[in-house]
Amino acid sequence: MARYVDGFVLPLPKRNIEAYRRISQKAGRIWREYGAVEYLECVGDDLSPKGLVSFRRLAKAKPSETVVFAFIIYKSKAHRDRVNAKVMKDPRMDMSPKAMPFDVKKMAYGGFQVSVEA
Repeated sequence: MARYVDGFVLPLPKRNIEAYRRISQKAGRIWREYGAVEYLECVGDDLSPKGLVSFRRLAKAKPSETVVFAFIIYKSKAHRDRVNAKVMKDPRMDMSPKAMPFDVKKMAYGGFQVSVEA
């Protein structure tokens, strides 16, 4: 099965973790309702690897921030496009920067073709 993944990395103020979790739970239900195969939002826990670029550095996170690593799995890129079109039109989704508990200008996003699935 040729699956497709949308990925996100963003710095999140630690004081906003619960607010972000509430928004993510709602968003996850909506994405799944429209057909996303899987929806995961992960808050940084072990972000100090030795000898590698850390997610903290990559996201330019301040000491008062943690890093969120999130991804949504779809059946294909075409499936992703159909699901996302529906999600973006859903009135329950407020994607405005004012509604987000983080600086949306610092969020990294990309779509990825799955190359290995073990």
